[in-house]
Amino acid sequence: MTPPREPLVRFAHVRKAFGANHVFEDLSLTVERGEVITLLGGSGSGKSVLLKLLIGLLPADGGRIELGGVDVAAFDEVRFLDVRRRVSMLFQSSALFDSLSVGENVAYPLRLRGGFAESEVRDRVADRLTLVGLPGIERLRPSELSGGMRKRVGLARAIAADPEMVLYDEPTTGLDPVNTRRIDELILSVRERLGVTSLVVTHDLASAFLVSDRIAFLSAGRILAVGPARELRATVEPTIRDFLHAMPGFEPEATA
Repeated sequence: MTPPREPLVRFAHVRKAFGANHVFEDLSLTVERGEVITLLGGSGSGKSVLLKLLIGLLPADGGRIELGGVDVAAFDEVRFLDVRRRVSMLFQSSALFDSLSVGENVAYPLRLRGGFAESEVRDRVADRLTLVGLPGIERLRPSELSGGMRKRVGLARAIAADPEMVLYDEPTTGLDPVNTRRIDELILSVRERLGVTSLVVTHDLASAFLVSDRIAFLSAGRILAVGPARELRATVEPTIRDFLHAMPGFEPEATA
């Protein structure tokens, strides 16, 4: 039996509303160190909001958000800088700076943190671009890249400064099947090589089932269920079952 992992992040009774829209009423979820956990749920269920709460891009209205046992929910902007060094994010749009070269984009978090010699920055940039399968493109501009390449450069930047955790916001949206599979494989290889914890938001069931140690299903402001993909495939919970069966290509877990 595999021993339980140590918790890295814990959301406890989190609340978040935008006016009359109550996104989270009582959300609780634990993310274990070193795992890949994926958030599934309908559009507007708050999956991306959860990522932004963790790194302080949005404030929580209540509850606890713990990182390494420390409640960060009430941190101010200055204190969240340390959280963002430990937890990086690959945005859906990649969020590259068009005015900077690829190399300068990947180097950005290193220079922001400081303490790296220029030779170290160059070596780290080259290493991370190689890790995502794009060696030697430091001089290119983001405008010269395909959508899949931009996503991979965004991932190289996200892991440049050795974060403990990477948040993936719809990492395969808009990509063709070949690039989707490439991103899926990178999520796993980054975890294996760097030991990072990964929290993935996606609508892509095939990706979720491929990369995840566990899948959490978000509905009506709370986590409805969390567990391995095989458990989700076999669920009889009506909300989750109906969601999965409505997705193209879904095949339920075979039962004996």
